[in-house]
Amino acid sequence: MKRIVECVPNFSEGRRPEVVEEIVRALESVPGVIVLDREMDRDHNRSVITFVAEPEAAVEAAVRATRRAAELIDLNEHRGEHPRIGATDVIPFVPIRNVTMDDCVALARETGRRIAEELNIPVYLYERAATRPDRVDLANIRKGEFEGLREAIARDPDRAPDFGPPRVHPTAGATVVGARPPLIAYNVNLNTNDIGIARKIARAVRGRDGGLRYVKALGFELKDRGIVQVSMNLVDYEQTPIFRAFEMVKREAERYGVSVRGSEIVGLIPQAALDACAEWYLQLENFSREQILENRLAAALARLEAAETPAAPASGVQPFLDAVAAATPAPGGGSVAALSGALAAALGEMMSRLTLQKKRFENVHERLRTVLAQLEDLRRTLSTAIEADAESFRRVMAAYRLPKETEDQQRLREREIQEALKAAVVVPARTAEAAHAVLRALMELAQIGSPKALSDVAVGAQLALAAIKGAYYNVLTNLNAITDQAFNNEYHTRVLALLEEAEEWATHVETLLLNQFASANG
Repeated sequence: MKRIVECVPNFSEGRRPEVVEEIVRALESVPGVIVLDREMDRDHNRSVITFVAEPEAAVEAAVRATRRAAELIDLNEHRGEHPRIGATDVIPFVPIRNVTMDDCVALARETGRRIAEELNIPVYLYERAATRPDRVDLANIRKGEFEGLREAIARDPDRAPDFGPPRVHPTAGATVVGARPPLIAYNVNLNTNDIGIARKIARAVRGRDGGLRYVKALGFELKDRGIVQVSMNLVDYEQTPIFRAFEMVKREAERYGVSVRGSEIVGLIPQAALDACAEWYLQLENFSREQILENRLAAALARLEAAETPAAPASGVQPFLDAVAAATPAPGGGSVAALSGALAAALGEMMSRLTLQKKRFENVHERLRTVLAQLEDLRRTLSTAIEADAESFRRVMAAYRLPKETEDQQRLREREIQEALKAAVVVPARTAEAAHAVLRALMELAQIGSPKALSDVAVGAQLALAAIKGAYYNVLTNLNAITDQAFNNEYHTRVLALLEEAEEWATHVETLLLNQFASANG
């Protein structure tokens, strides 16, 4: 990946992990896209997903995710603390490597044009991609939220979108697309339930009202936790560092006799921003970024890799095997199941390519190319599920470690546990679906491919079956602790049906191989 752009789309869904997982799947369906992080906030009812890709892939992924969000999210039923005008509310592009801000502006405009033309969703351009000064600030575009925009867009020329029709999509609303530098989403929680105090502090802190120039801030009520929050976006953390924003919120809160309960970072944060906090709070003298172990190590490794010319490429299998064998619970069975499915897909790809080289199979070449394309996509999906399964387990463990001293903490902990467990079911269910599709493709290869490769197909079929069984076991384990019976019944029935059909298919492929052996040996 020589040119890297970061994209951080925000979606109006923070309470249904299965919906967010579907959106992530849409992103990862684009070759070359790597999802770095996802954050769900129940009170805001909002998710933030961070991914990186080469520029063209980033545009395609953003469009696919917007399409899936439009299918799954209805803003008429959406309620949350965070302002929003769209199911896919905002899509910023951020330059990372060998990409300029002007490149990101072009990407934003191309994405906006496609969303409007292909999905019939009106699009506004903001930040560096804005076509009008009043649309640089996202808050101006979101004025009145979905409900207000629905009324104003057709009658007020100033609310006309940059792309698409002057009417909101009936369920998906509108989308804002732009280009910007790296942004830090940072929230400070206060030990009070007085929303008025949070709003006064937000007004004092934000730049547009005379506060910190590069800070946008709003006050929110976190009803489930019985507290309020000052939610900030730091649009230039070098000009307004995170510690300065925190200190100003803390100082303003003290004016009202309120203390800071804690703070949180939403999504990812540049290392330099945390380095600045450490330097300021510790009053470090003559501090240099070169004193950070990871920075020095990364530089040394880069020099070492440039100097080395190994005779053969290093295997990527051994590190994963070592990780599984270690005395840690993740990666575990779910990740191994996903790897098994990916290997099955790879064997199918190999057989497809070998058969395509043979002229006597020209009559099925078109079918083979279709199967090959399917297997390539499925292998990528299963490869990403390897780490996704381990991450879902870590999220469950983190939920169980939440404090439970008070009744509010107990309720919050239980809710987080249930949501984490559901996400831990969705991931292996996705593995089972992908492995099932691999097995279906292998079934077709067994019929049209070269008979000499039938043994590889049979091995792949057994690997795919093992992946589905392993995923099924993972689903069962997590369903045991989930209290939502409708969710339990849906996922148990779905994955069990996949397993039962897969067992029949794998047996069929095995029978074909055994019959071939019997015929060859009289």
